[in-house]
Amino acid sequence: MPRPLLNVLPVVLPPWLTHALRAQRGPVPWNAVLRGTLAAGPLLVVAVLVGREPLGVMAALGAMFAGINDRPGSRRTAVPRIGVPGLAGAAGIAVGTYAGEGLGAAPLTLTLTALGLLAGAVSAVGPVASGAGTQLLVAAAIGAGMPLPEPGWQRALFFLAGTGWLIALRLALPTPGALANDFRFDGERAGVAGVYDAIADLLAAVGGEQAAGRRAALTAALDHAQDALAGPRLRRYASSAAERRLRAQYAAALPLAEAATALAWAGEALPARTARGPRRLAAAVRTGEPCGPLPAPARTVPGLRALDDALLHAAETFDRGGPQPRKASGGHPLGLGAERTAHKGLHLRPLRARALLRTVTGTGGREYGLRVALCYGAAVAVAQALHHVHWYWLPATAVFLVKPDLGPLVSRVLNRAAGTVLGALVFAGFAAVLPRPEGLVVLVAVSGALIPVATRHFAAQTAVVTVLVLALVMVGGEPEASWSRIGETLLACAIVLVVGHLPAPGQRGGNVRARLTAATDAAHAYLTHVLSGVDGGVGGGVDGVVGGGTDRGAADDRATRWALRREAYRTLAEARAAIDRSAAELPTLARHTAGTDEVAATLERLVDTTTACAVHLDDTGRLTPRHTERLAVLLDELVDRREGAGLRIA
Repeated sequence: MPRPLLNVLPVVLPPWLTHALRAQRGPVPWNAVLRGTLAAGPLLVVAVLVGREPLGVMAALGAMFAGINDRPGSRRTAVPRIGVPGLAGAAGIAVGTYAGEGLGAAPLTLTLTALGLLAGAVSAVGPVASGAGTQLLVAAAIGAGMPLPEPGWQRALFFLAGTGWLIALRLALPTPGALANDFRFDGERAGVAGVYDAIADLLAAVGGEQAAGRRAALTAALDHAQDALAGPRLRRYASSAAERRLRAQYAAALPLAEAATALAWAGEALPARTARGPRRLAAAVRTGEPCGPLPAPARTVPGLRALDDALLHAAETFDRGGPQPRKASGGHPLGLGAERTAHKGLHLRPLRARALLRTVTGTGGREYGLRVALCYGAAVAVAQALHHVHWYWLPATAVFLVKPDLGPLVSRVLNRAAGTVLGALVFAGFAAVLPRPEGLVVLVAVSGALIPVATRHFAAQTAVVTVLVLALVMVGGEPEASWSRIGETLLACAIVLVVGHLPAPGQRGGNVRARLTAATDAAHAYLTHVLSGVDGGVGGGVDGVVGGGTDRGAADDRATRWALRREAYRTLAEARAAIDRSAAELPTLARHTAGTDEVAATLERLVDTTTACAVHLDDTGRLTPRHTERLAVLLDELVDRREGAGLRIA
């Protein structure tokens, strides 16, 4: 296809169709490919050798779902990302098995519908909870509908064993090229280095059209590194020199990111040498070598002076190899803030049970849960009415289709249908020529290796998973079922399309509105903290923000400010992602969140302006008329935008 036509297609095609054609890009994750090869295939080989194929199928299913959740990141964050959904899947297998054995069609449908309501509401908490909800419902359908001789507790145990096997591979196998340093922290190291590269990219783009995109990329890099370093641990504080060094290097990047954002807000192009310092720091993180002398920017404006100070602090941190005691930091607010961030934690507000419950029972959770329950329950009811022996494919497919965080509804339906048809045709061809069970086991291993690459596009992932599951079903003793799987998938697509567009009680777009409200609250908290030492007020806006006092000593706590800034940008990124998904729905659904993108854009400008104010206040102790006027305009604009989008005013 000629390049000009490719450039025109996004303009010609509607958003719901362009989203279906969009695929992620990036290098092949060879380490994940290796883990996928060693996951389901070897487990199935062992089961075949000992004559326990049904239990091997359960273990391979657990490994397959774990492979879908095996994403780039640190080993520490991989444990909950893979393990929590695995535990939910094992629970689903047990619940589904016992419910399928002891309940009739109607009680079983009601039970699984209630389970869908719970799992859908919990999915609104975040990606890990969403993965857990998905595996719970899919596994419950498999447990209830797949005829196996083993009791439910054995099925659940072997499903969990498959998950545990892939977690063990994730923890034990080093990343290629990471053996030069402590390979246990290769994910953390890559995340921190990515932050410095993103800072350099933003500095290079200041004053150009790409500055806004580079600032968003910096937010994503900081989120990724923050999650990699702040994952679950047995001890509260870093337990090794390598981890302490990485946490200190991440903390040293925060003032650099702040200064770079302020310079991008100012909009004046910078010399090329300005980005060289962060580039060298990124290389030093990856190699473990000293960063060497860093080119200092000209200290002509507050942003450049803040950048120079941050580079000097980063160089000292890299040379010393980790966070320093309070005396060694010299008492400078920048050094003290970085020391506190590195030692005491990277998140300002850890998750609390009350906050999680509020998310589950809030507007986003209720809408999420109701939609999932209706689609899942309807699919179970239709499958029961058809009296199909292996009916679990229909509700399992509906679960993947109805989950809003997996993409817009029509995009998911189109990709699922296309992927299932392609996967079923491919498997039918292989099943006709491959020896059994040896050839099917090889097909499972190859499909497991392809999953990390196929996750870049939902249709490709569906095709690979379809081949893998059909192979597992045949190894477990069931007949070849390619054509029935195609029919059941198309029926599930029709159910989800109908139910997904039904009128719902309350206001639609609850997930988007909940995330946008959280982003507004976080931006407000960040602005309030920054302006806490300014005489007078900015006027207008949310809650009538005003400052008080002139002493910026204790009030200007750098660690708290950086944590508030991170929270503001993180919640904004989550809101942006939800808004983009909603905007790519059919017009009948997209209209419910009309105007929310303008609210998010105003919030982004407000948080950028707040960052510029913070840097300027550090340098001069007061704001310029440009800063105050810009804040006042944005606060008033935010009120108008929120009213236009139908959001509550704080």
